[in-house]
Order: sequence, then structure tokens, then C-alpha cells
Amino acid sequence: MKKILSAVLLIATALSCTNKDNKMETYKWPVATQPVAEIKPTTRILHGDTVVDNYYWMIDYFKKGPDSTKVVDYLTAENKYVDTIMSGSKAFRGELFKELKGRVKEKDESVPVLDNGYYYYRKTEDGKQYYKYCRKKGGIDAPEEVLMDVDEMAKGHPYYSVSGFSVSPNNKMMAYGVDDVSRRQYVLHIKNLETGEIYKDAVANTEGYAVWASDNKTMFYTSKNAVTLLSEKIKKHILGAAASSDAVVYEEKDKSNYIGVAKVKSGKYIFVYSSATMSDEIRMIPADQPQAPFQVFTPRVKDMKYDVVALDDKFLIVTNWDAQNFRMMETPLDKPGRDNWKEVIPNRKDVLLSGVDEYKDFIVLSERKNGLSQLRIKSLKSADEHYLDFAEPTYTARNGGNPEYNSKILRYIYTSMTTPNSVYDYNMETKVKTLMKEQEVLGGYNKEEYVTERVYATAKDGTKVPISLVYKKGLKKDGSAPLLLYGYGSYGATMDAGFSGNNLSLLNRGFVYALAHIRGGQEMGRYWYEDGKLMKKINTFTDFIDCGNFLISEKFTSKGHLYAQGGSAGGLLMGAVINLAPDLWNGIIAQVPFVDVVNTMLDESIPLTTNEFDEWGNPKNKDAYTYMKSYSPYENIEKKAYPNMLVTTGLHDSQVQYFEPAKWVAKLRATKTDKNILLLKTDMDFGHGGASGRFDYLKDIALNYAFLFNLEGIYK
Repeated sequence: MKKILSAVLLIATALSCTNKDNKMETYKWPVATQPVAEIKPTTRILHGDTVVDNYYWMIDYFKKGPDSTKVVDYLTAENKYVDTIMSGSKAFRGELFKELKGRVKEKDESVPVLDNGYYYYRKTEDGKQYYKYCRKKGGIDAPEEVLMDVDEMAKGHPYYSVSGFSVSPNNKMMAYGVDDVSRRQYVLHIKNLETGEIYKDAVANTEGYAVWASDNKTMFYTSKNAVTLLSEKIKKHILGAAASSDAVVYEEKDKSNYIGVAKVKSGKYIFVYSSATMSDEIRMIPADQPQAPFQVFTPRVKDMKYDVVALDDKFLIVTNWDAQNFRMMETPLDKPGRDNWKEVIPNRKDVLLSGVDEYKDFIVLSERKNGLSQLRIKSLKSADEHYLDFAEPTYTARNGGNPEYNSKILRYIYTSMTTPNSVYDYNMETKVKTLMKEQEVLGGYNKEEYVTERVYATAKDGTKVPISLVYKKGLKKDGSAPLLLYGYGSYGATMDAGFSGNNLSLLNRGFVYALAHIRGGQEMGRYWYEDGKLMKKINTFTDFIDCGNFLISEKFTSKGHLYAQGGSAGGLLMGAVINLAPDLWNGIIAQVPFVDVVNTMLDESIPLTTNEFDEWGNPKNKDAYTYMKSYSPYENIEKKAYPNMLVTTGLHDSQVQYFEPAKWVAKLRATKTDKNILLLKTDMDFGHGGASGRFDYLKDIALNYAFLFNLEGIYK
């Protein structure tokens, strides 16, 4: 500890916020000592490039190296520093937590979902962190069966996650996964739903989900590598057998692929998926033939993605084969190979086809046009087709729980930045929709008091980048309002506009909340993703900066009041934009940030590294190395002023290892020239997703908001 804290720096920083019509208010940060990490140089030489890394030793916690104890000491010191610096807002954070929790309906139930004769739902109770998983046979008025009391199971565990409830075809048994460490390494259990017995044949180190064959005794599951956490094998488990005897039915040799197993909605086939960023391969067996060898649907081809659903008489395939925005094909059940595929829906330049959901008499296509989600319904018995209508300027609409193949009801979820999450049942035959439930926001929420907009920033190359905004009515667009800009922009993930009850704590205190739909996501089509990955990754970062500048130019905010937030790959975004435009932001919240890109992508023992080569590139290739080094936040820290920053991580994070943000903060402390606040908060019990309970995570949000409010001089 003494070596880690070998330097003592005193901070007495006064930060101010100015409103056009108000006098300047100043928040006095407490005086405290900054933790300073020990410097232990490690040299990396690659492609003739020599780099000295002073903090590489921080990787030792899981590797059990000589510095593993120092790692914990350093993270603990940083947590104590956060406690001291944020001590002035401790009471306020407590009030914020109560405010956030006060909007949550504690005693609640999800809308029941019909599956194989039973209605399944979750219910929560007053004061309880978790939930009970329940079902009723035949109708919602039938007697209740509590299948899983997670509140009881989680007692004594700081973290507890239950995953992948999978009920056998005869409705008598249920498989489920448990992770009580937060490393996403689930132990698979089987429960007899008639007797309540938990069988002894538990399976460790899985993805936490199993698929039942039709015989009610055979299960298929995904087994993980214990070190890299990669999904490596699909195994077959026979009820009552020892896990050590489980047969491997598929082993993935390509470490850049994720694998998984699933059953089609009709229940007739079991699929094994192998998926990389830019290719797919599916294998299948009839669900009533669990001893049969899996057959390849169509072999993987570089740069060809495909997904498959099964109808009674044919397969439907959504693919980017000769179709940048994807098209839909069909093929006979006995001729799955690509040579037999026939086009049903062609590629369209202005519409992304992102998926298809199958029913006996209908299919529902998920599409995106002009950056907005659409649901297109096609009858399989006639030529009839239509779109569901959504009237708001920016929103999210997606399929909900629809496990019943023979149903005529489409359950979908609708939300916008002002409309709470709403569950609808839509009769695809009569075209009548029924609101089943709208998220109840306690404390008196009135959507008419808020405004949502969709605006477009112009990127440096002329591209129009959508931004979704929400704010309280009466906002003066004179630059005086604080604004929080959120972004992600990776993996083709779409950041659709949705409702957040938590954001009301910002909006009600004068903040504007904005979501930047930057390249690297897939909001505007497949090209939107391809223009923000690999050797075009810089577009993601410059788009976000251009969004910030646009919001300033339109007087939604100003430089002294602009804040940014992102997590995981969005944390990479935060690290990049503070290097490229450090004076644009008054404050940054970087959650579990992926900031040490080069070193992580060089270490194939780190979970997910090999899966990500098609996203970021493989640094063993010189061109890829040079490019990712040019934007990697850790590599590009300079002697200059940086904005105020709150960085959060989890010691057990399996997606972005704790040492990336820890190293990043240590190097920033040693290099930056400003006296702005820099905080590193590590959850010592949790991983990538934070706390598992439905209330505990609100404490993290309260900390984030208090950090912003301190910078704005907001005290209540």
C-alpha cells in the first residue's frame, strides 16, 4: 500500500457552473489525497514499435501473479478516495436513491406468457431485491405454482443471477443456470416441478441455458472454456447421468466464433449456432432424434451472415448474402443448402431487415427505416401484409415474448423517451391491439410535461447523424441547460430511444438527455455499422463529437454544461472523445470502459478477445495494430487538460476486465495537467452488469447523478 500511494497530491478544486440568468454557484470538493499507482515498466515490442506500459502489473488479480494483492490495495484506495471526494453529497445521494427507488412499483407482476399450456410470469414483492418465477396451468385464474423463489435462493450472496429457465416438453422439469460470482459462468441445475427436488446432476461452467429434446430426458447446453470464458462446446446431458460423462456433440475450433443452442418455435428442430462478427454456421437435428448427428444447414462462408426459422413446410433464411441490408430466402425442409435458396424479400437500400419471427399462419419481420424500428406482418395464407403504426418521432418497438407457434397474437413492446414501457397484444388476424400493461411510474409522472425530439447533426464527412432528445417542457434553448449525451456505437447494436424512469431525476432538475445514434451501431442500416468498425472506427468517435458540437450550436447546451456517458464499448467511446476533444465536455461518466484496446486484443487468454477480431482487427496484423493504436484511449493519453471524470468498473467483470479502467485512470493521473476531478469506483463483488438486485444498482445511478449535479451546482 505504501508503494502504491507513494505520492500525495492535495486537491482543493473549486468547480463552477454558470446559468445565463443566475449568479455563479460553486461546489467545493473536499480536500483529499489522490491514490498514485506504483510504476513498474513493462515493454511491448511489436511490428518494430516499442511501447512502455507502466501499469501492466495490474492484470495480476485473476492471473494470481506477484502483484495480485497490490491490485486489491490500489482499487481499495481508489474507492476510499471516491468516498472522500463525494462525501459532501452523501446525504444527497441517499435522497437520490430514495427518489429513484420511489418510482419503482415494488409489488408487481409481468404480463403472463402462454407456452405449452401454461402461463409463465415473474412477480416481485415489497422490499425484495429479486423475484419469484411462477406459472398457472390453462388460464390466468388457475392456481399459482412458484417454480423458483430467487429472493430466497439469493440470501447470503452479494451477487446472484438466475438465467435460462427452460421447461421440458412434458412440463415436469425445468433447467436453469446460477451465477453467484458475476463472471457469467453459470452452473446448470435441473428441478423436478412436481416434487420440488433439485437433481444432483448439476453442470458447471456453462452459458446458463439448456434445450430439451422431445424425449424429456436429453438436454443440450453450451460449455465454456474456464480461462478464456469462450463458448467452446455443445454437450449433451442425459437426465440422471454425471456431468463428467456428457458427450460433446459439437466443438468450435475457430476461436473467433460464439456458439449456442436453441430450439425452433414449432419445437421440431434443435439448432446449434456458430457465429462470428461476419459469418454464421448452423447445424441441426430433429428434436425427436437426440441421438442423431448434427447436420450443417449451409457451411460458413466469409462475410456471409445468416439466420434460420422453421415453418411447417420450409425454412426461412435472413441473410446478407449479396445483400448489404439483408434479404429473406426460403428453402425446402429437406434441401437446406444455399444452392436451393429462393429469394422472397429482396435487399433494399433504405430498409434493414433485422429478423423474422415465425408463426403457423403469419410471419413478423423486424425492419429498420430512417433509423426507426418497424414491425411488418405477413399472412402465410394470403397476400395480406401490413405495418404496425407508431406515431411518435422517436421510439422503440420490438417483439416481446412469443413462444407459441400456433398463436395469432403478436406480443410486442413499445416505448419512447416519454412513453413508459408498454406491452401490447396484437391480433394479426383481426388487426386489433390491446394494451396489456404500461409500466407504472410511481410519484406522479405525466408524459405531457416532457418533450421528445429527433434531430440530425452533420458529421465531418457530411453524414447526417440522428440524435434523440428528451427534456421537460419550458426548456430555454439558450445554452444554459446542462445536457447528458449518451452513446455506444459498436457491434451493430442499435441504441433505440426508450423510456427511463431514472432519467426523470435529471430531467426534473433541468437536464436534457440525448442519445447519439452514431456509426458503429446499425440504426440507419448495415452500412451504418460497417462505416464504424475496423479501419473506419474513427467515425464512431468523430460522429459523437459532431453531435456534441451540434447540440451546442443549436443552444440545447453549452461547453460548460455538456456531459457524456457510455459503458463497455461505449466506455471506449468516452476514452476516445476525451483524447480527441477534451475541452468539449465538462464531465464524463465512463462505465466498465474498454480502453486498453491494443493490449486486450493481443492477449488471447482474456475472455472475448478472439471473438472480437472482426470488430476491431487483430493487432498481430501491422495495419490493424497501427490503426487501433491510433485511437486506443490508453495509448493516447497526453500531457493536457482533461474533463472531470467518474470511471466505474467491477472486479469480477468478464467482458471488460477491471484492469483496463484501473490502468487508464492511473496513467491519466500521472499525465494530465489539469486539477479536475478523476474518480475510479470499483464494485468489488460485481461484474460487467453491476449489482444483480433490482434496487442495489440504483445506488450506482445515484452516484453518477450526484457527480453531475455537483459539477452543475445542483444540491437537491
